Amino acid sequence: MEEGGGGGGKGRVSNLISRFEENRKEGSPLKQPVRTPKSSPVHKSGQKQPEPTDQPPDSSTVSPDHADAHSANGVLAQMERDSRPSTEDQPLLNGDLREQSVDGDLDLSHGVHEPAERVNEARREETENEASREDTSMEHKETNEQKLYKIANELLQTEKAYVARLNLLDQVFCAKLMEEAGKGIFPVDVVKNIFSNISSINAFHSQFLLPDLEKRMGEWESTPRIGDILQKLTPFLKMYAEYVRNFDKAMELLKQWTDRSPQFKATIQEIQKQEVCGSLSLQHHMLEPVQRVPRYEMLLKDYLKKLPQDHVDRRDAEKSLEIIATAATHSNTAIRKSENLKKLLEIYEMLGEEEDIVNASNEFIKEGHILKLAARNTSAMDRYLFLFNNMLLYCVPKFSLVGQKFTVRTRIGIDGMKVAETYNEDYPHTFQVSGKERTLELQASTQQDKEDWIKAFQETIEIFHQKNETFKTASKEVEEVSISELGKRAPRWIRDNEVTMCMKCREPFNALTRRRHHCRACGYVVCWKCSDNKASLEYDGNKMNKVCRDCYSILTGHSESEEKEGKKKGILEIEAAQFSGSSIMCGFLQYCEKNKPWQKVWCVIPEKEALVLYLYGAPQDVKAQSTIPLLGYSVDDAARPADPPASFRLSQSKSVHSFAAESEELKQRWLRVIRLAVTGEVPECPPHAEIHVTEGSQENSSDSL
Repeated sequence: MEEGGGGGGKGRVSNLISRFEENRKEGSPLKQPVRTPKSSPVHKSGQKQPEPTDQPPDSSTVSPDHADAHSANGVLAQMERDSRPSTEDQPLLNGDLREQSVDGDLDLSHGVHEPAERVNEARREETENEASREDTSMEHKETNEQKLYKIANELLQTEKAYVARLNLLDQVFCAKLMEEAGKGIFPVDVVKNIFSNISSINAFHSQFLLPDLEKRMGEWESTPRIGDILQKLTPFLKMYAEYVRNFDKAMELLKQWTDRSPQFKATIQEIQKQEVCGSLSLQHHMLEPVQRVPRYEMLLKDYLKKLPQDHVDRRDAEKSLEIIATAATHSNTAIRKSENLKKLLEIYEMLGEEEDIVNASNEFIKEGHILKLAARNTSAMDRYLFLFNNMLLYCVPKFSLVGQKFTVRTRIGIDGMKVAETYNEDYPHTFQVSGKERTLELQASTQQDKEDWIKAFQETIEIFHQKNETFKTASKEVEEVSISELGKRAPRWIRDNEVTMCMKCREPFNALTRRRHHCRACGYVVCWKCSDNKASLEYDGNKMNKVCRDCYSILTGHSESEEKEGKKKGILEIEAAQFSGSSIMCGFLQYCEKNKPWQKVWCVIPEKEALVLYLYGAPQDVKAQSTIPLLGYSVDDAARPADPPASFRLSQSKSVHSFAAESEELKQRWLRVIRLAVTGEVPECPPHAEIHVTEGSQENSSDSL
């Protein structure tokens, strides 16, 4: 038995005896054994135990001594007392009985019975193992309680930050804009519609929910629960439903009035510069209430995972989660829309703020670099695509570190678009996108990239056609009013909720700028632009009624477009893209009329009307801003100090039009064409069919398109 189980005890006693002999020979007292980091249970049984608290201690702050203190229970202490040798049986060392060492072992010399020591060691190890298992269980329980506390505390801290954001929206942005609106600068209703019920949301959180959370965290030791407090939130979720429903309209109004009113824009920018805004836009701050409800849902789910099944707070927490999760579904939909809106704003800035794409009906799908194969020599050119749910923007990259990064070359509608794989021996991974406006042969970087693009196009086209099925269904129902009966009998009106866009121009409806109207002749749902005509209807006593453009043409015998062409001389309604494809000269120029500010315009001299200069706001505009009939104008290209470099002027009587090109060379190319046109001669196309003056971002060859 000694050999089998007492080897450890024997070696330890021998070491003590050897050290004792060495100290005695040197005449020095016995050295105390070195204190080990983990004291024995016997030693710590006499230590003062910490008073229990309701709040579980953080496991990271528990000391090793404290962790072992639980093992010093009555059973272990009794075992240690039983294992101590009696003082009567111990020999005197130098005439004195040595005290126990700090390790709980006796300073022994000759005459100590080794088997007794081995028994003591075995008992001690077994007891320590049991205590260790007890400690592990207790640590797990404390950690779980601590996690519950941390989740509740996180809820409190995020609520404080949220209330600060609500106060910024309500008391700073909204209050300041209302103050400016009171001066008559812009309508008060605009501000109210933008901020919706933010004041009510702010009042509830700052005056009720946040104070309740602060009070509860202050008494967490006696009342560790949050489910009952969050349950108070659920009746007020209706406020969030109203805010979320209004969010799209608010974003649209905000953009509209930022573009329309300089004072409105300046007021917002002034507030955004303040430190409290953290360099974030008003749109970013307005997204916070939309995101808050899903945040409650996430914290509650985490809280319930840590909450024991039999906990007093379980029922309230589960009930709160059920209601909040339902509300969060609507918020998540709004979040997705807002994220799409943010992406549209980013693209809008990358396109130089020249493309009107920031619209709630536009949904971003995919973007990326691609190569365009030229039609004549199949050379590849770097291009960039932006795919949306209703259109494709085909762009040319600009080498610019700041500002505009792409120039839109063509906008192709999804309606009527087709995509197909193509095979080219010299250029792998090619496919073709064809639309009503243009056909493009494109080359992807890899086979996977090609497949991804084709899949994105196909899915977008399919979804677009599915949404347009409502128009086919509506058309079949309206066909019961034949052309011969048009205006003679009342039509069946298409319900507002049966369509999402104008049944004539197919532009999407919204609550503010494109509302629903009904044609009194056919019953179609159309926008205000498509219903801006009146005709007498026989079934209504020949009274004048609003009708769509098609019904107007049938009932009156002449089309709306013919009248507009007569009024506007048939020139402004032509799209810029139609002219640019067959022009003698086209490109960007800086333009100034009289004392107005200089502005960049897209100028076109078409082949069919070589004596007229068309001025557009952008290359894809469907309507010209103005035209200048060049015949009879005088040309002056003398430099003037007040004008930009490379400028020239066209003057006739009291009318003066000033232009400035990007370079002197481009100026001379424009002048060569214009000088012929003002004399009545039809200029010939220059060697380069198109002159795109867009800071080097557009090519001079028609193949580069």
